[in-house]
Amino acid sequence: MRRVGVRLADVAREAGVSLATVDRVVNERPGVRRRTADHIWDTIQRLESTPLPGQSAAGRCPLHFDVVLPAGHNTFMQNLDDQVVALGRELSAQDATVTCHRIEGFNPAVLAATLLDLGETSNGLAIAALENPVVREAVNLLAERGVPVVTLVCDLSNARTVGYVGLDNRAAGRTAGYLMGRFAGGRAGPVALIAGSIGLSYRDHQERELGFRDALYEHFSNLTIADRFEDLDDFQKGHEQTNIILDRFPDLLGIYNIGGGTRGIAAALKERGVAGRVIFIGHDITRFTRQFLIDGVMDAVINQDVTHEATAALQHLLAFHNRPLPSPRLGAPRIEIFVRENMP
Repeated sequence: MRRVGVRLADVAREAGVSLATVDRVVNERPGVRRRTADHIWDTIQRLESTPLPGQSAAGRCPLHFDVVLPAGHNTFMQNLDDQVVALGRELSAQDATVTCHRIEGFNPAVLAATLLDLGETSNGLAIAALENPVVREAVNLLAERGVPVVTLVCDLSNARTVGYVGLDNRAAGRTAGYLMGRFAGGRAGPVALIAGSIGLSYRDHQERELGFRDALYEHFSNLTIADRFEDLDDFQKGHEQTNIILDRFPDLLGIYNIGGGTRGIAAALKERGVAGRVIFIGHDITRFTRQFLIDGVMDAVINQDVTHEATAALQHLLAFHNRPLPSPRLGAPRIEIFVRENMP
C-alpha cells in the first residue's frame, strides 16, 4: 500500500468515483480499470501538491486531530488528557490542532458512535479502544474513508489502525506477578486481582491478567489467585471491593490492581489496619500513588509515561499526513518499575 497524505473521501469526491473504488486502488486490490486507477492517482497527486482554499501560507491544509478517552475518576486518564491538551498548543507549527473528548467508559456502542461522528470532520483519531467488534468495525470503516486511527493505551485486535502506543501489557502483568512473588518471600497464601473493566473490556487489562497468572504459575506455586474483582476504575467501587476481599480472605497476602481505583483500595487497606502487611502492586505514577509509595501502602507501581504516549500518538497522525514531527520519532514506551526509593 502506498502512503496517501490526503483523505480518501476527498479523493473520491474530487475524482467522481466511489470511496470503495479509491480504497481498492490505494490498497492495490484488483477490480478497477487501469484508466480509472490512473485517474485516481492523478487526483491524489493533485490534492497532495496543489494549495487549496483554507491552506496555510506554507501551502498546507490545517489538520484537526481528536483524542477519545474514557470519562470518570481515573487519575491516569486525566493526566493523559492534560498532556494531550498541552501538546496541542505546540502543534501550530504543523498547522494542526487537537481536541480531547471524554466519553462514557466501558460502552462499545458509545465509543463506536463517537468515532464515526468525529470521523466526519477529523483528520485522525487516537483512542483508548474497547476490545469489541462494534468498535473494530467503526475503526475499519474510518480506515476505508482515509481517516487514520491510533490506539492509545489499549490496543484493538485485527483493526486497520496506523499504530498502537502503549505498554506491552502481557509483559507488564508478568512483571507484576514476579514482583508479587518476590515480595511474598516464599510465604504461601492467596492474592487477589482487581480489574477496572467489565469483563475485561479493555485489552490491556486482559493482557495484564494473563501475564500475572502466567508468572505465578511458572515461578510461584506458593501463591494462589483467590479471585478477580472489578471496580470500574472507580475509587469508591475499589474501596468496596477491597473490603469484600479482606472479609472473604482474612489470610490475604497481596492485591494486584490491574487498572484504576487505586485510591479506594489504599484507603480500605489503611482503614482495616493491613496496609504494609498486604502486598499492594498497581499501575501508573500519579500524585496519589506517589504518596501511597511514600507511606508504605503500595509496594510497587508499574508506570507508563503519559508524555511519551501522547506525543507518540500525535506523531503517528502527523506522519500519516507527511507533516514534520515536533520532536524525534518515539518508539514504544518502556515498562517502568517504581518503589518508594526511586520515584521520579
